[in-house]
Amino acid sequence: MLKYEDLPDYCRDFLSYLETIQNRSPQTVNEYYYDIRMFLRFVKILKFNAKEEFDEITVKDMDVSVLEKLTLSDFYAYMTFLSRNRGASSKTRARKVASLRSFYKYLFSKVKLINNNPALELETPKHKKGLPRYLNLEESTKLLDNVESRHEKRDFAMLTLLLNCGIRISELVGINITDYRDDTIKISGKGNKERTIYLNDACRNAINEYMAVRPNDKAVDKNAMFLSERYTRISRKTVHVIVKKQLANAGIDTTKYSAHKLRHTAATLMYKHGDVDIRALQRILGHESIATTEIYTHLDDEQLRSATKKNPLADYKKEK
Repeated sequence: MLKYEDLPDYCRDFLSYLETIQNRSPQTVNEYYYDIRMFLRFVKILKFNAKEEFDEITVKDMDVSVLEKLTLSDFYAYMTFLSRNRGASSKTRARKVASLRSFYKYLFSKVKLINNNPALELETPKHKKGLPRYLNLEESTKLLDNVESRHEKRDFAMLTLLLNCGIRISELVGINITDYRDDTIKISGKGNKERTIYLNDACRNAINEYMAVRPNDKAVDKNAMFLSERYTRISRKTVHVIVKKQLANAGIDTTKYSAHKLRHTAATLMYKHGDVDIRALQRILGHESIATTEIYTHLDDEQLRSATKKNPLADYKKEK
């Protein structure tokens, strides 16, 4: 794991444990890497009065015994630092707390490098869960109607999959040609967990039309379904740029909507217009917990009004 050489060996071992034993994705392991490195840099300032610029602080020499001696007050000071100095939202701080708790649990329970776990009582910052922003049916249709680019078939196929299937951007870019079978695509989701996505006619037609013009002879990654300008597997960053461009083409506010909002859109449209059961929606989206899926089941005023009117007592009148 050469790219993690700026961390102490016990940290690198932890990242290796996440990848090989916990089967976490490379993206998730990298997030842990950044979280741990940032925490160790803060500890250098807190306990050793480091004077370097924050992003230049060396942590490779951090002894694990230092981590054992930290207190809850030190962790709360770190949370304050993240909020005030790094502009971290409550959601970001919550993720960093989860990283620290996992890291300390490994040091204490798995490899027993520390004799006590000071992060055990560290609480997760509370954050308000707002309703997910999404395109309505008219806006979704408008987006698809206005796809325009040098790679129009590719971009249309990607947008069609995002809007119809609710897959993540990381799942989209990871699709291989061999994953596509008639009306299904095998998806590798979070934690490398596989699930099968069933395709409707719109998705199948869009993929088939793209595959007919896909530059197979120039492809560097022969099995990658979606290719970049350089004929390599398309990246998540490129997909985000493409979605922003196509949203602008459709006259949709790009400050309010992004590629991830298309996942929200797909989930909401399926629930509102497709009569999809929440358990089925959970499986489609690849959520471990149904509580995560429930944020997509928000109801608008018209649905609430309709539900009240459908009550079997709606027409009841007391006889005089």
